[in-house]
Amino acid sequence: MCARSKSDAPRFTEIRNSKALRDYAVEERFEAGIVLRGTEVKSIRAGRAQINDAFGRVKKGELWLINTHIDEYSFGSYLNHETRRDRKLLLNRSELRKIIQAIETEGRSLIPLRIYFKQALVKVEVALVTGKKTYDKREDLRKKTALREVDRALKTRR
Repeated sequence: MCARSKSDAPRFTEIRNSKALRDYAVEERFEAGIVLRGTEVKSIRAGRAQINDAFGRVKKGELWLINTHIDEYSFGSYLNHETRRDRKLLLNRSELRKIIQAIETEGRSLIPLRIYFKQALVKVEVALVTGKKTYDKREDLRKKTALREVDRALKTRR
């Protein structure tokens, strides 16, 4: 029997990029590690981060996550981190090569979809994406409303 009760369930599950699936067509997803400082991990554990405006960029053959906002840790001292700084992404060499090639030659973008904990490690799910046009967004909206209407009709029939 575990000493932890049901009321001690983890408070934080993940931080999602709410704009990503609306604005981009996701083609391929990768799980990446991220280089963080201790106070950043504590802020993420408290759910105090935002990745809606973040994107990936290649610098000197490495991938960096730009424009990610992680609030300062409320109990931190003068050693607290900067809220918006570039953070290095950690990937396998083959995945790194594949992503760099797609960004530089094929014109795709690298966008973070979510930040989550995998055991004690902070992971970032990043995706190679292409931007959606406005007519693509309208088409997705039409599909959602059609599915919603079908669900409503099925509920009333029961």
